[in-house]
Amino acid sequence: MALYKYGNNLDQSTHTNFDTERAPGFISPDSGIYRCVHCGDEIAANKGNPLPPQNHHQHSSGQPIRWKLLVCTVQKA
Repeated sequence: MALYKYGNNLDQSTHTNFDTERAPGFISPDSGIYRCVHCGDEIAANKGNPLPPQNHHQHSSGQPIRWKLLVCTVQKA
């Protein structure tokens, strides 16, 4: 589970990008922290780069790897 110290540095969002499960190798639509919905493993990914491949880690239960956006970074223009 992602941790934080200062909650005032985070804003809540209801954007649908937080609800979408993405397969290994999918091109990340947002920079941020992604979490595997089955095992809770977390990774950092940059916008435009692929999410980790299937062989990044395996589930002993045979469940597929599915990444979900947990925390999105916002770059000021």
